[in-house]
Amino acid sequence: MPDPSSERSSSPLKKILGSLLGPYRLLAYLVATTLAVALVVYGPKLLFPPPEHVITERPTPSLLTAIREVSRLETAEVHVEKVVDLTDRQSAFFGLVEAKDALLLVAVGRAVVGVDLGKMRETDVAFDPKTGSARIDLPEPEVLSASLDEDGTYVFARSTDLLAKRNEQLEASARRQAQRAIEAAARSPDVMGRARAQAEKQVSALARALGAKQVEVRFRSGDR
Repeated sequence: MPDPSSERSSSPLKKILGSLLGPYRLLAYLVATTLAVALVVYGPKLLFPPPEHVITERPTPSLLTAIREVSRLETAEVHVEKVVDLTDRQSAFFGLVEAKDALLLVAVGRAVVGVDLGKMRETDVAFDPKTGSARIDLPEPEVLSASLDEDGTYVFARSTDLLAKRNEQLEASARRQAQRAIEAAARSPDVMGRARAQAEKQVSALARALGAKQVEVRFRSGDR
């Protein structure tokens, strides 16, 4: 049989050991909990680190965008004066009698020639940031607008024979012909040459303002 005296003597010892081990158990619990939380939060990052990123800058689009913002670059203007002489010949009485309706129009107009920068593509601009050299391919100059000066355009003379019928569309035809004459004058080699030279000068100045040190400007035709 167990000795009652030994049980009584060991009972205070257990209480003392229990009181001493109690804080250590709490500390162990806190440490274990902290490690578990850290493992849950940082474990995936340690096992699956984020990929490395390499960022490459392409400076060409910024230069292209800045040029496109100019939209239409007007480089030459032409003032044209044109006299249009139209005659509508009419026959009556089975061709036995000939009559006419004639009009003399004095037309004044202007045309603007330039480069439509909105037609530029990404391949039309190349820029080397190391050397500061830029290559720009521009569309060929074109007639951007052509119009008649309504204040300066007038009918100088109009005559309709007795047996002729007045052609109400004759003046409109004369105006269209004057418009075509203005556009043709704007497309002359001399005007287009001046437009090209001015476009090259202005685009080169714009590219240098954007950081280019050397600029080569070329002109492309069609869809090349």
